[in-house]
Amino acid sequence: MEVYLAGYNVDTEVLRQLEEKGGKRQDLTPEVISAAYARISRDPRPINEIRKEARKEVEKSRQSNSTIIFKMGHHSVAEHAVFNLDILGVSRLAMEELEKFRLCSYTEKSQRYITLDKDFILPKEIKSTPFEKPFLDMIHEQNITYFELFEKLKAHIFKKYPDAAKNQKKHNLLEGWAKEDARYITSLATESQVGQTINARNLELLLRRFASHPLDEVKKLGRMIYEKITGVAPSVVIFHQASDRDLKTYPELNQLGADIIKESPKKQNKEVELIDYTPDADSIIAASLLHSVSNIPFSQCKSIVKELSKDKLNKIFKTAWRNMQFYDSMLREFEYANLTFDIVLSSACFGQLKRHRMSTITSQAYDPNLGITVPESIKEIKMDKKFKEIVNKTNDLFYDIHKKTPLVAQYILTNSHRKRVLMRVNARELYHISRLREDTHAQWDIQNISGAMTKEAKKAMPLTFRLVGGKDKFNKIYQDIFGRLPKITEAVLPGTRKIK
Repeated sequence: MEVYLAGYNVDTEVLRQLEEKGGKRQDLTPEVISAAYARISRDPRPINEIRKEARKEVEKSRQSNSTIIFKMGHHSVAEHAVFNLDILGVSRLAMEELEKFRLCSYTEKSQRYITLDKDFILPKEIKSTPFEKPFLDMIHEQNITYFELFEKLKAHIFKKYPDAAKNQKKHNLLEGWAKEDARYITSLATESQVGQTINARNLELLLRRFASHPLDEVKKLGRMIYEKITGVAPSVVIFHQASDRDLKTYPELNQLGADIIKESPKKQNKEVELIDYTPDADSIIAASLLHSVSNIPFSQCKSIVKELSKDKLNKIFKTAWRNMQFYDSMLREFEYANLTFDIVLSSACFGQLKRHRMSTITSQAYDPNLGITVPESIKEIKMDKKFKEIVNKTNDLFYDIHKKTPLVAQYILTNSHRKRVLMRVNARELYHISRLREDTHAQWDIQNISGAMTKEAKKAMPLTFRLVGGKDKFNKIYQDIFGRLPKITEAVLPGTRKIK
């Protein structure tokens, strides 16, 4: 057995410094890894030797990549080329488009921990139009209100938590709470930044989507990304131009939808509604657990489970959970049960929910008719009236812009404005969401949404979700089921312990 470290991502500044000292090199590209790995299936030589040849003949490697991807259709070789992108000065609205891509990694500037300071995008579609001045005036008023809210919330929170306020080390935490609630009045035009890690196959998809996007900012971002990577790895990003599929499909669906959906009385908006789920999910998951440890068909496993007593069925789940800690994920068999939720949530909350990319998430545009989410702390400092006044003025401008350019109008809406999301998760993923987002350290808005989701899930699948909850509650929930704490917890800290 042999293992070679074939490569790893290195800061481009380091590569530049190495080139300055050692001269220009053609093999400083991830394409040679892709080309070498693409040859593994047909070349009898060891992989490390194939890589050595690929480094020597970069142009040949590029030609090989293009042939394999374009002519043979094996796009998977492009996944071996990985890029790290620093993306700055992008609006919160455009960031939602950037972070739609499932098989990528993102770390974004957090409005919860950083004080915002007048940085925002003036959309090209607004610039030099009659809407430019009202847009800038509204952003200015929102930002002034943000700082006013922040100062009052900071004073209020320090007073509300006097013990924490006495501890200098807790001050950043308390200020963070003030910032995360004050930001609900800032717009979707507010600038953000993100570090993105993406392989070439997903980057090609991103570029194609962005080239077809109706917002100029998103189109521009796509062009800028392509300019940065095309000189480094031209052979693994081929189908990056706009396509009819991306340009026309949703506009055509939009037109068809307008014809099909007639005006009807609007139903009351529930924040979280479970609209569909796998029937008999508890039995399906129990049967799938038996299937994994047996040599019989699933249909037979399901028939056996149907005949089990409640205690025996419960024992299957307890056995699956017995050796877990709060950081452990559910067994993969829990993915055979699905739940679909219709969710109405704020932009601030969506910024966290969208990160659960293993789920299926589609969403509508932001809609002032869905109301807003006002933090309780803003009500406590008696600023909710001022908050709503700013929102109402924002809405008036939104509707004016919406008449001309509906999608662009969303830039002026705030983090408190809501959208409707359709989200499908399997049981394993909902456990992960709950562990992270129902924890007491999670932001209150996402705590409320994830808590409502798991409440509905427990009604639909009581056995499956018996252990669900935030990671800070894991020990208690586990103890309620098993009559003891998890073994590792008992060994390290005997007795009851709260996870901090």
